[in-house]
Amino acid sequence: MAARDSSLLRCPFLRMSFFSVMSWLSPKYLQIPLTRNDPFVFSHLHAFLRPCPHVARQKDQKPHSALGTRHPRPISRVKQTTLALGAVLDVAISTLLSPIILFFALGMFAALLRSQMSVPEAFAKGLAIYLMMAIGLKGGVEMSKNPLTIDVMMVLLAGVILSFLIPALAYLLLRMTTKLDQTNAAATAAHYGSISIVTFVAATEAVRLSGLDAGGHLVAVAALMETPAIITALFLATRGQAKPSEPVAGSEQGELVREVFLNASIVVLVGALIIGWIAGEDGTASIEPFFVGLFQGVLCLFLLDMGLSAGRGLRQGWRQLTAPIVGFGLYMPLLSAVIAAGAAYLLGMPPGDAALLITLTASASYIAVPAAMRLALPEAKPSIYLTLSLGVTFPFNVTIGIPIYIYLALLINGQG
Repeated sequence: MAARDSSLLRCPFLRMSFFSVMSWLSPKYLQIPLTRNDPFVFSHLHAFLRPCPHVARQKDQKPHSALGTRHPRPISRVKQTTLALGAVLDVAISTLLSPIILFFALGMFAALLRSQMSVPEAFAKGLAIYLMMAIGLKGGVEMSKNPLTIDVMMVLLAGVILSFLIPALAYLLLRMTTKLDQTNAAATAAHYGSISIVTFVAATEAVRLSGLDAGGHLVAVAALMETPAIITALFLATRGQAKPSEPVAGSEQGELVREVFLNASIVVLVGALIIGWIAGEDGTASIEPFFVGLFQGVLCLFLLDMGLSAGRGLRQGWRQLTAPIVGFGLYMPLLSAVIAAGAAYLLGMPPGDAALLITLTASASYIAVPAAMRLALPEAKPSIYLTLSLGVTFPFNVTIGIPIYIYLALLINGQG
């Protein structure tokens, strides 16, 4: 009877279904630890994947010794695909079922259902400042433990180059696949070359939960990747156009420069990074309970507010989003992730660092870039670029994208 039951799993679909269910049940209900290096499901699934004893040998399979023993068969493509899908599913489920993502989903669905739930704006800004300070301090402390090496400088340079180039690719795709004009395409492309610091924060926590280590210099990479995309977008928007007779309002007073280089997220993030670097681990030990112990709870509150904002933006601006534009908001992060994965592979980055670089490249800004576009390109439509980045790409990244990016990082390191 046991042999008959195990032979049922010779069907590839049943094997994949069994693996999917067990990879979800084992850490949740069976109370069996599920680690990436020695998964419970892997070891038990191989027992079902081996040929059943009662199955007759094929004619071309001859014994290799007088005892009739055979060398183990190599794993087939179907089995490799099953295991790969199971690894992605493992990371995806652990991310999707984490409290931070569930609170985001709660806020988004509440907004879509027109709930009266709201978070006071001043309180939400306070949460954002706290998160920027916590991430910056953590990155600075990690950087203080290690000297600034050539490898770190190469990662910083790679982040800047990616932030310059990704908007050009996004602009080209938007012009080819949608009906957006030059100005709106450039403004939208800027969001996909810059970064979402909230996505970065969520990815940092997901990387930690996956058992991977990430260097503190990735916080500096995040800060450096904020502004190059804006410069590229302004060049693309004004290329081939006559200069306006009147300058952009406030540009003479340097408002655009201040908005790009001195926006609140950059100032707090870089400032906390420098403070953490100077103080080191010993100097920040007294404030660790506040910035480390409360971090996950504050992040849940903040993502609840972000879910409300994303849901309202999607509900109010969906009429401006055609199918090709929505499609761009879904495939552009994946395309950027593949490009960043190639860069991480060439640089030999470890899985944790690679996962964060991929996430930064795949994310879309909805704080710094919209403010800059409002000053530099006032004729561009926020109902398009802001709704797309906040209502489409941001939910995609924090729910589905981050597990994919972590798996990509593992894959390029030979651990996928």
